[in-house]
Amino acid sequence: MKLTTAKSLLTVAALIAAGALPASAQSSELDQLKASMQAMQKSMEEMQQKIAELEKERGMAPGTNVPQGVVFTTPTKPIVGQASPVADRDNMNDQQAAAPRPGNQTLDPKYRGFFPIPNTPGIIMFNAKPRVDMMEDSRNSGNADRFVTATIPMNHSANAGGGEQFNATAKGSQLSVDVRAPDIPGNFRFYYNNDFFGSGSGMAYRLKQLYGQFYNVTAGFTYSIFEDPDVWPDTVDFEGPNSAIFARQPTVRYMVPLNDQWQLNFGIEQPSSEVDNTGTDASSVNHLPDGGFNIRWESARRGHVQFATILRDVGANSPTLGQQNVLGWGLNLSASLNVFEKDSVQAQLTYGEGIFHFCNDNFTYTGFAGGDAAFNNGGDLRALAYFAPMAGYTHQWTDKFRSTATFGYVNLQNEQSQDPAAYHETYYGSANLVWQLRKRLSVGMECLYGYKDEKSGAFGDVWRVQMGLVYSLF
Repeated sequence: MKLTTAKSLLTVAALIAAGALPASAQSSELDQLKASMQAMQKSMEEMQQKIAELEKERGMAPGTNVPQGVVFTTPTKPIVGQASPVADRDNMNDQQAAAPRPGNQTLDPKYRGFFPIPNTPGIIMFNAKPRVDMMEDSRNSGNADRFVTATIPMNHSANAGGGEQFNATAKGSQLSVDVRAPDIPGNFRFYYNNDFFGSGSGMAYRLKQLYGQFYNVTAGFTYSIFEDPDVWPDTVDFEGPNSAIFARQPTVRYMVPLNDQWQLNFGIEQPSSEVDNTGTDASSVNHLPDGGFNIRWESARRGHVQFATILRDVGANSPTLGQQNVLGWGLNLSASLNVFEKDSVQAQLTYGEGIFHFCNDNFTYTGFAGGDAAFNNGGDLRALAYFAPMAGYTHQWTDKFRSTATFGYVNLQNEQSQDPAAYHETYYGSANLVWQLRKRLSVGMECLYGYKDEKSGAFGDVWRVQMGLVYSLF
């Protein structure tokens, strides 16, 4: 019963009792009843104050009903994680947040946006990044939504015409869930992320990240061990440089921190042989998982450097040439370094054979499914040599304005037996101006140029002007 109702009943009872008394005794009895009622009222007020204090200690709003079995606790001290030596760079297409890191290292040790999960030691953050991009191409670029140099039609071909073309898309919008438990042994983490670049028209769901991490063991769908997500340049273009190493796939990896600056990472991954079957009717075959390691040096003041390797068994099965396989291998040296006061440079150099699968320009968007290996004129399977440098430089004009210039180049050595239209080399260049309009709102303008050269010597190029807007909840 509410306190106000109780007070009313007490008052009514007192008045009734007063009316029922003889006239001679009414005065003294009434005074006693009033005194008793005031004492009871004071006691109730004290009880009400005690209840309010208990609710406040449990972090509840006064009057809140607590579901049975749910226990709310207020942390005795703020949860603070260990800051990663790697800087959280402003980036319109952030690849850093999803990267697994050793121990309880995090880009945000204050865990902004996280809140506690009842009855567990975990904390969780739900984040949304709505995004819209508007692009104007000098002609058909081959991909209206993203700037993919591998899809550029050859000049003077049937697909090259059409004049200037405009497009707008919100497919780069993302949703993510990050669950952590920094106060328990093992530093558990679960991470999920998706965008809307899936197959089909319109806003089609696409999974980007889904993995768990415990005691430095990471398992799930995430970045390849051969990749360095901290080296991604700040481009307005959602696709990014052609020569970036970018592959998400089922993987198991183990991180070994050596000291505060050095760490080793070992991993095995889902294989995906991509063999050119021109004239052979061959199909790709996977016999063994891809495997590799990387070694990283990290400094909060200077930046980081990573050296990665990958080993692969690239296989093919042909009705005429039989079952064959060839060794694929790759080396990837990458770095993001702080220069001057607020500027930074990102650089990457990749070389190997049979590793086009890991290239950002790979067949996923082009329809060209033969970048890892091809049969030579003698019918023997050969891994294709791959060479790709990448560089980006970010200059901070003011606290709200920054610019990044990016360059990428890919060269794939072809076999003579491949189709004349086979992918041979591409160039990617971009320059932008990004306005950090609000703490979590970025608006960018960018000019891009792409060039593609096929095995036959035919080439195509295209220009794009793009504006992008990204808002992050946290």
